[in-house]
Amino acid sequence: MSVVIPTFNERQSVRILLARLDFALSGIEWEATYVDDHSPDGTSDLVREIARTNRRVRLIERVGRRGLASACIEGMMASAAPYIAVMDGDLQHDETVLPKMLQKMESGRFDIVIASRAAAGGGSMGEFSEGRVRLSNIGTRIGKSIARSQVSDVMSGFFLVEARFFRAVAPRLTRLGFKILLDILASSETTPTAVEVPYRFDQRQFGESKLDLSVKLEYLFFIVDKLMGKWVPTRFLLFMLIGTTGLLVHFVVLATLHFKRPPGFPQFQVVAALFAMTSNFVLNNVITFCDRRLRGRRLAAGLLKFYGVCSIGALINVAFATTLINQGIRWNVAVAAGMSVSGIWNYSVNSVLIWKQCRQ
Repeated sequence: MSVVIPTFNERQSVRILLARLDFALSGIEWEATYVDDHSPDGTSDLVREIARTNRRVRLIERVGRRGLASACIEGMMASAAPYIAVMDGDLQHDETVLPKMLQKMESGRFDIVIASRAAAGGGSMGEFSEGRVRLSNIGTRIGKSIARSQVSDVMSGFFLVEARFFRAVAPRLTRLGFKILLDILASSETTPTAVEVPYRFDQRQFGESKLDLSVKLEYLFFIVDKLMGKWVPTRFLLFMLIGTTGLLVHFVVLATLHFKRPPGFPQFQVVAALFAMTSNFVLNNVITFCDRRLRGRRLAAGLLKFYGVCSIGALINVAFATTLINQGIRWNVAVAAGMSVSGIWNYSVNSVLIWKQCRQ
């Protein structure tokens, strides 16, 4: 069995978790694959040091890429083991249930064995904030609506999967967000056979929770992709929706300037357009391309490029709509067509020029 452990700033937990795995998996042939996103605290360096003398320990260190789901996928695809477990590196998952999970998997009746907090006998140790509990419950309800297998804890980050089944599902995974189990359950072409094993979810002992705004947005992105991704690319849909908010920003700024300043409509149009494009850029950076988010100097450079691309898009919009009107097409149809063509231009060029998959 291969145990895949995605990490970011988990150095303090590494030796403790490996010692616990060694004790819990006594008599079982196992390996631990750490997938670390170039942690500033030196997690990769410590795992590499341990791996020099411990043949069970492996390391995949990713530079320029982040994300729990994608880290899990890379670690799972790198394994030759017939069964692959995924668990957190922060000591919140109870490694002592792994032998029971493996026993059920070896029966040959299941594709996935899930360590569940919601199953009878499971739960959480300690108290979690009311907000986090509420958020978890909402996420679970939404997740159950898209999962192809009826399990109680679709949001679990602790599970065991049959390797051949996972490799068959892998090409259809969204690879975003922090709930790789739900991605697997929602992406399988057939209904996965799953069973749950109860466990107690412990409180974090070291470090900080990774459940920030970007993670929540990635979960939203994932849900939209699973619901509509078959018909419309999710990024394009989000890009166009954000574009409509830009129209509102443009109108509000233009109206404010027009009524509070001396007449100067052309100049006001330019200012309103800059406000709208800036708003669109910020929202796309945070939402549409949350997994490729620009920071620091790259953010400023990206904004300037965005201005340029969208300015060309505006010219394309006007030129295309004018051509259609001159050919006798109704003005409203021509305007809609012009906006559609410029939207495709803006999305396509900005995706490649600004938010390409590259080092952040």
